[in-house]
Amino acid sequence: MGKRKTQRNNAAMLDSDDDNSSVSSSSTMRSAGMSVSGTEEVELNKDSLLDEAVDNLYEKRGSTREKALASIIEAFNSNLQHEFVEKKFATLLHRCLNSIKKGSSKEISLASHTIGLLALTIGPGDKAREILEESITPVSQAFKSGYVSSKIASLLECLAIITFVGGIEPEETEKSMQIMWQLVHPKLGSNVITVKPSAVVITAVVSAWSFLLTTMDRWSLSPKLWLESITYLSSLLDKDDRSVRIAAGEALEVIFEMGSLEKFATEAEGSNNGSVSEGNKSKEGLLHIQGLRAKILNQVRDLSVEAGGKGSAKKDLNYQRSLFKDVLEFLEDGYCPETSMKIGGESLQTSTWSQLIQLNFFRRFLGGGFTKHMQENEFLQDVFGFTPKRNLVGGEHVSNNLKRMYKSPNSVINKARTQHLNKQRMLSERKNIGHFAVNVGDEDS
Repeated sequence: MGKRKTQRNNAAMLDSDDDNSSVSSSSTMRSAGMSVSGTEEVELNKDSLLDEAVDNLYEKRGSTREKALASIIEAFNSNLQHEFVEKKFATLLHRCLNSIKKGSSKEISLASHTIGLLALTIGPGDKAREILEESITPVSQAFKSGYVSSKIASLLECLAIITFVGGIEPEETEKSMQIMWQLVHPKLGSNVITVKPSAVVITAVVSAWSFLLTTMDRWSLSPKLWLESITYLSSLLDKDDRSVRIAAGEALEVIFEMGSLEKFATEAEGSNNGSVSEGNKSKEGLLHIQGLRAKILNQVRDLSVEAGGKGSAKKDLNYQRSLFKDVLEFLEDGYCPETSMKIGGESLQTSTWSQLIQLNFFRRFLGGGFTKHMQENEFLQDVFGFTPKRNLVGGEHVSNNLKRMYKSPNSVINKARTQHLNKQRMLSERKNIGHFAVNVGDEDS
């Protein structure tokens, strides 16, 4: 399949290089200063604050628990809390699940986000699987306990992340996708929300669903489910809300990349060997598939040149045009867009729709913590095949900001270095005049 270099004005996906470099520099300075006197005290203080926040999750007052969750999220975004997670994994998970079961909508949103961050920090393995197994029922039940769009959106993000990290079997991923789908496309008689979903919820459902779809084999899902999904997504392209149309377009990108419509057409053509009635049904099915594809092609073409009116934000309109121009080019010519963004001086690149959908989703979920996680989270690095520059002291690469930090006479590292050199000079002088003692290093340290 062809690939094409494309420039995107996607503010939801790419930070400017300046923003990325500044985050990179600050994180580099923190990591470089770990061995400097005083920095360890800061790290210990952060750990004690996290311990206090977890303890506050036992408090009866909901506002106290909400503040605690917010501080935990901030800590997990600013640094990868591996040691803390090793110690407090079970406690943090079960307190968050308790908040999802009994908390306010705000508390549920915060607890859901914390569980997602916990899964990303741990990475694949037994603990991530435990998060998925322990969380899926409380999260499913929370969808039914009061219809607040922001809460449901957070729960959807949580379910998507923990399934992406902790799910092993395709059946587990499909189960999560079905839970999501029923929020906007409920089956008759099923015990799910019957309230008409808002645009925020539809967008969140479709985004989370398509995010998990990127991990699935197209042959794992039944043709009936595929056709139902594609038909529904096509109907969303006609909605007034631009965010809904964009989410539906992104989901269709993944479906087309997986070749699902071609799969249906092949199956329909291959089923003509039976009776006359079966042949007629397969012919009708093939015509339906071809008609659906033609309809979507026309919808995509219209949205790629939309003049406005449906929605208001100019930024979203520009992204919509860019998105659907890329979808149109893929449908007509088979070209996938390539994107690139700078993280700490290295390029993170995507060359498929699935990678782009995953990148979008992780960036939305992590927000300001995305750059930090891409630099230090080995799981995310594996997902995108990204190798960050190792800004280590004495290593092959030292960033310009780190070099300036070393050269600055006021920097903590340079002061420590000066003290060390002065000490060595003093020891050398004492040795030269015959006063060097064997234990002088121990006495001075």
